[in-house]
Amino acid sequence: MDTQLAFRVKHWLEQDPDPRTRQELQGLMDNGNEAELQQRFSGRLAFGTAGLRGVVEAGPMGMNRLVVQQTSAGLGAYLKQQVSDLDTRGVVIGYDGRHDSKQFSEDAAGVLSAMGIKVYLTSKVAPTPLVAFGVIHLDAAAGIVVTASHNPPQYNGYKVYWGNGAQIIPPHDSGIAACIEKVATESIKLLDLESASNKGKLVMLEDDFYQSYRQGIKAAAVLQNHTKPELVSLSYTAMHGVGAEMAETVLADAGVTQVYSVAAQREPDGDFPTVNFPNPEEKGAMDLVIAEAKKHGAMLACANDPDADRFAVAVRTLAGDYQMLTGDQVGVLFGHYLMSHAEKNQRLTCTTIVSSSLLSKVAASLDGTCLTTLTGFKWLTNVAMAEQTEDNQCLFAYEEALGYMVGSMVWDKDGLSALVAFAQLTAELASQGKTIWDRLEDIYREHGFHLNAQVSIALKPTTPNIGAYLRKNLPSVIAGKQVLSTDDISCGLRTFKDGNTQAIVLPASDVLIFKLEGGGRVIVRPSGTEPKIKCYYEVVASMGSDDSLESVQIRAQAEMDSFIAAHQASLPQ
Repeated sequence: MDTQLAFRVKHWLEQDPDPRTRQELQGLMDNGNEAELQQRFSGRLAFGTAGLRGVVEAGPMGMNRLVVQQTSAGLGAYLKQQVSDLDTRGVVIGYDGRHDSKQFSEDAAGVLSAMGIKVYLTSKVAPTPLVAFGVIHLDAAAGIVVTASHNPPQYNGYKVYWGNGAQIIPPHDSGIAACIEKVATESIKLLDLESASNKGKLVMLEDDFYQSYRQGIKAAAVLQNHTKPELVSLSYTAMHGVGAEMAETVLADAGVTQVYSVAAQREPDGDFPTVNFPNPEEKGAMDLVIAEAKKHGAMLACANDPDADRFAVAVRTLAGDYQMLTGDQVGVLFGHYLMSHAEKNQRLTCTTIVSSSLLSKVAASLDGTCLTTLTGFKWLTNVAMAEQTEDNQCLFAYEEALGYMVGSMVWDKDGLSALVAFAQLTAELASQGKTIWDRLEDIYREHGFHLNAQVSIALKPTTPNIGAYLRKNLPSVIAGKQVLSTDDISCGLRTFKDGNTQAIVLPASDVLIFKLEGGGRVIVRPSGTEPKIKCYYEVVASMGSDDSLESVQIRAQAEMDSFIAAHQASLPQ
């Protein structure tokens, strides 16, 4: 075996506090599995703006106790550099229901408290939005959630919030990563929880903390529409995650009495036994909650993902079936509903470049504003905070991947407040003899039927760099439609058909956006790590008086299919 590799493995084994992962590595050494060891020691699990996420396994490329301890020591060192009142503010830590999450959260608490940093640790599993809430509520300097959200069972992760309650953005990510690299060469000290508590460095967040979040939801200005909540009936699933207890509680507080939880998916279970992939967007993941809704004839089938920061819903149709709403449909429904009820000084909404353009049109028609940011809630919330004013407070933000921020009690996506808001919207419509479908149809008749699709295209290793190719050969026509403007986010420039340009105020990112005549759009995002690109398509179909929701959808889908085929045929192979 390569001598340097053997030395690195041996050094890691000496530091690894977990007998299970030590045994795993020792087994690979004993069997001479050099290829696997090379992969495990090829670098470090990268710390970025989403923190860490990876498969739970031994070695620096996996999620394990030593990686968590080193990450926590790096985060602690960075906070000491950056936050002058760190000692009085401390760090909030919560964790989800995955098998290793509790242990990882205790490791993080042990490292930070040994560094003299006060830690607030949740006494039991916590939905991710509660930690984001806790950062603001406790005026902490940062927050950590041990969660892999809706990834497969073998994953775990480590998500970091800054003191403003939002996910970290540059330069904090690279600053923390640099500190992790430095401390990874040093031995790390831990305090056990009892010692940390005795030294006044550990506060356990008991039920009163969870109740504070509950009361916050109850009092939130955007959740005060109590129009006939008893009319709403819904099934609910926590998808083997941590949302059920709080979800059922906040719905009951809002007067929603007809709630039917899927018993088989109600309790946290890190094996996720009834779903292949615990993500509501995946095929089959909503089957049990839809079956539960059918059993009771409920209006809605609602889901949170396992850490309860995302919200998904299927709505009963006239035929009695259930149809999933897309993230964009839910986002536009929320935007329309919230702006129709909000105060005059609360008209700021936000969405991302790859989400539907419909929210911006709805906002303009309701005397609101809509900001567009890069993809990810870290951008939505940090930009919203920076842009809101006393006269124009942030009301709502969403991204198409089922993430919604209703109001601003939590500066991140929150599947629990979204669940309450959607029930209240449905109740108000029901009190008028209307459905969610009626409201969507009204919006589409006013602004056009917007259909969005996302396609990942695998490229041959020999295919030229797509981003560079498109920048050199900017298309003037795509799928038979004139390109009206091209946004190149890598250099912050919008180029119009006539050659005029204007600056775009967004952080540099390898993204190209082509806006077409007729309202269509295609966004191209090359992958930085593998030979593929992601393309996001939007078509807009006008809705005539003879059109039904079904007929316009069929027409738009046909247009979308030919649009995607024509665009992909135009790309270099």
